[in-house]
Amino acid sequence: MIQTYLSLVLHDTIGLITILNPIAAASIMVTMVDNTTPSTMRSVAFKATMTVFIASLVTLFGGEFIFRIFGINVMSIKVIGGVILMLIAINMAYGQSSKSRHSQAEHDEAQEKEDVSIVPIGIPILFGPGVIATIIVLNNNISGEYSHLVSYSIVSISLMIAAISIFFTLRYAGAIHKVLGITGMKILTRIMGLVVGAIAAQFLIGGIKGLWGQ
Repeated sequence: MIQTYLSLVLHDTIGLITILNPIAAASIMVTMVDNTTPSTMRSVAFKATMTVFIASLVTLFGGEFIFRIFGINVMSIKVIGGVILMLIAINMAYGQSSKSRHSQAEHDEAQEKEDVSIVPIGIPILFGPGVIATIIVLNNNISGEYSHLVSYSIVSISLMIAAISIFFTLRYAGAIHKVLGITGMKILTRIMGLVVGAIAAQFLIGGIKGLWGQ
């Protein structure tokens, strides 16, 4: 049983990290932060990470309830989530992940801000509609086979691990950018785009089959 739980945590963590795409966020962050001293980068990384983590927990524990108020079931969320993730995956496959996360207007506005950790790095570059749909669907998939306590615990642990990975990626964004360069960033983004595309296909097929069955 423990092996099963660990497998679920690993599966969800990989999916969340891939969709959050902290590598691409780190690349964008380097262009937005003027002062790239260790203390500044650590502060921005911490604030952005906490923004994503808190927003993710709110989505996990309240997202499905809010959708149900509007009469939207999980299968519909799977379909629209799959569509959103597929669009993100296509952009990532072409090495253009930033276009799927924030607009040029948001980027220009961020240039005028002293603190860009919460907006736009935390939201919407890292935490966007695709992440919202993913969290709800992952939790629903697990709760279909296990208790709600197990599903919430597994997704919460996965979110915590993903948040830690985000923090360290953003914390050392400058070093990562120097080591990988633009070419390395593009290659990683394209690889992650394939994974996001596969997840999107699963969401779409599962959602359509669920709606068709209803």
